Amino acid sequence: MKNKFLISSLAVLAIIVSACASATPMNPTETVAPVMAATTAPTSASTAAMLSGSTTINVAQNASLGSILVDSKGMTLYLYTKDAPNTSNCYSTCATYWPPLLTTGTPTAGTGVTASMLGTTTRTDGTTQVTYNGWPLYYYASDKAAGDTTGENVQGVWYVITPDGVQK
Repeated sequence: MKNKFLISSLAVLAIIVSACASATPMNPTETVAPVMAATTAPTSASTAAMLSGSTTINVAQNASLGSILVDSKGMTLYLYTKDAPNTSNCYSTCATYWPPLLTTGTPTAGTGVTASMLGTTTRTDGTTQVTYNGWPLYYYASDKAAGDTTGENVQGVWYVITPDGVQK
């Protein structure tokens, strides 16, 4: 009886360990996000492209972070410190969890945003990503509503961006 219990316990443990191992990202700069039923933030680069059109960047006030950049719907925008100036380094799995802010027009500066800091860069797939002070801008798929900032300081490389064009 004890042997059957031990074997059953080991089998369950093996299943749990294999499930956890498959959820670990291959690249340490990628983040594994929880599975979500629905989210307000775009959940893929193609969804981001459909939602953006001509993009307006605004400033919002966050109780703990102060002034941060958001899109026209109030969704928080992030920078990735592993990007190069005007060059995204977030593709594939990374872009699934951190969809780029894409545009099909010229980005517009809302109140408090410095228009001269707004720009765009062409991604490897030919889409146009909005930049601010040279930083390509992203959403975080786990942000579910306007004002969410759950992507702040994820893995020490993802940060909200301030109107000054720097990480918070």
